[in-house]
Order: sequence, then structure tokens, then C-alpha cells
Amino acid sequence: MLRKKPNLVDDVYAALTLLENDVYHPSLRTHKLTGSLHGSWACSAGYDLRIIFSFVKHEGREAILLESIGTHDEVY
Repeated sequence: MLRKKPNLVDDVYAALTLLENDVYHPSLRTHKLTGSLHGSWACSAGYDLRIIFSFVKHEGREAILLESIGTHDEVY
């Protein structure tokens, strides 16, 4: 997706940086998902850009597993 829209790279990078430092930062609008994406979470990386992720354990520590990045219609 980012290959087709390289202008969104900065938005994704900024959102991932926020996600790394404060998963519940207000600008991310982080929320749990339901339905077929139950167990996953979503956050905003811009007007119509979403990051889908889940919380996992990695080497005994909590980590974030990125599942999908795309427009609202692409990821839902």
C-alpha cells in the first residue's frame, strides 16, 4: 500500500512512533475491534489510514504485533 502512496509514509511512521511510546495517545484513537477482527485493536494514522494490531507476548514481554496497515476500507 505504501509503495502506491509514498506520501503516507510519514503519517505511518509518526503513528508507529506514537504507538511504540503510548498506545493510548489521544491522537491515535486506539480502540478494540469486534466481529471478525475480535481480539485485535485499531488506531488511526491519518484521516483515512488505519493500523490494525494485537498485543502479544514476545520473549516474556508485552509487544505489539502489526497485522495490517491501510485505508479504512482496506483493513475492515
